[in-house]
Amino acid sequence: QRWVNFSLMMFLRGKLGRYPPWPGKIVSPPKDLKKPRGKKCFFVKFFGTEDHAWIKVEQLKPYHPHKEDMVKINKGKRFQQAVDAVEEYLKKAKGKESVSLLSTSHYVAQSIPPHCEQTDSDPEPSSVQRLVAGTVSGFKWESTLMLVVLSLSLSLSLSLSLSLSLSQDTGSTSIQAADSTAVNGSITPTDKRIGFLGLGLMGSGIVSNLLKMGHVVTVWNRTAEKCDLFIQEGARLGRTPAEVVSMCDITFSCVSDPKAARDLVLGPSGVLQGIRPGKCYVEMSTVDPETITELSQVITSRGGRFLEAPVSGSQQLSNDGMLVIVAAGDRSVYEDCSSCFQAMGKTSFFLGEAGNAARMMLVLNMVQGSFMATIAEGLTLAQATGQSQQTFLDILCQGQMASTFVDQKCQNILQGNFKPDYYLKHIQKDLRLAISMGDSVNHPTPMAAAANEVYKRAKALDQSDNDMSAVYRAYIH
Repeated sequence: QRWVNFSLMMFLRGKLGRYPPWPGKIVSPPKDLKKPRGKKCFFVKFFGTEDHAWIKVEQLKPYHPHKEDMVKINKGKRFQQAVDAVEEYLKKAKGKESVSLLSTSHYVAQSIPPHCEQTDSDPEPSSVQRLVAGTVSGFKWESTLMLVVLSLSLSLSLSLSLSLSLSQDTGSTSIQAADSTAVNGSITPTDKRIGFLGLGLMGSGIVSNLLKMGHVVTVWNRTAEKCDLFIQEGARLGRTPAEVVSMCDITFSCVSDPKAARDLVLGPSGVLQGIRPGKCYVEMSTVDPETITELSQVITSRGGRFLEAPVSGSQQLSNDGMLVIVAAGDRSVYEDCSSCFQAMGKTSFFLGEAGNAARMMLVLNMVQGSFMATIAEGLTLAQATGQSQQTFLDILCQGQMASTFVDQKCQNILQGNFKPDYYLKHIQKDLRLAISMGDSVNHPTPMAAAANEVYKRAKALDQSDNDMSAVYRAYIH
């Protein structure tokens, strides 16, 4: 048997842009996922993200000797959380039988002896992983945490990109899901001037991350006082939406509903008055496809370029820069927004022509809203039948439905904490729009319709400005 001479920790560089080193862990790949042919590599799970990738052997570097330099050049919150997770793991492992190779910094991937190299005839990585948990120069090691360097090679680009096909009545639309930023502790910001309209729960976190990643941002908000904090962080102030658009190359908007989105563009001193040929406008609000079509037409009629890019997530995910961006419209605008999407989200999808992103986001939020109502119904039924709500949650979180969403929302309900992370009134609006969209194509949405009635009841109980989890109160009043 041959042993690969890797140290315990190594570096990772992201695919899109000049990403910093990032911590990860060798794991067994899915059974149906084959190793790239002819490549000496391992399958790696990155700390602090949901991402995996094949990493070439020659791109591995030890954690300990490089940690100080790595930390110096990375200031991102998620990067620090990932490093903390590694350190916590090592602290817990201390005193166990396995000996950490962090103290043996002379084991470097680039200096693997010939007899230790993996060849194309070696076992698949799932077997290699078991081999790695062996003896290297007298040391035992049972875990294979690592930081790795991710190449820009075609094979790895393919492993981090996913091409899907969405069948529609009008034909087939290509969908590309690209890992925008799961490892975006540091990015190269665009040199284009960025405008942002709307500093609500989602917009505030987005702007904060744009600024942290070095973008030049001009902000506007209907309530001007909300701009003050961002001005202190280095943003510029626009007096009107029209002024922001005229000053900037790309202007993003994130407001509450279709009416607000239309008013922002078509109203007095609105976006349309600042649009000139070549100016880019990106609508991030969750609205109906008809509104998107209207806005796209008026923007492009003035020579502007239009993209819709609603986001899936919450205030916390917005603050953490971990949103999922669903975009459609002008593909060149999508590409121009690359560094912005990297700053604000972990992944972006391009869905083709304008309107597709609105449709997809309404479906996503319809499912989330219906699910939240069902969770609240389960909690109240458990209590009504004499069962412990906490035990219900404990059991739920050990099964197939376990998720951060379920755990956090249920804990908030049990604690009576309904501080908004996603407004109840907004999820009800999304349900209403999704039901209307179903009507337009004669598609039944009975589950969403039932959930919508529960949210309407919660709104009647003055829960509109609370978190969506406050739908729970509709069942107890």
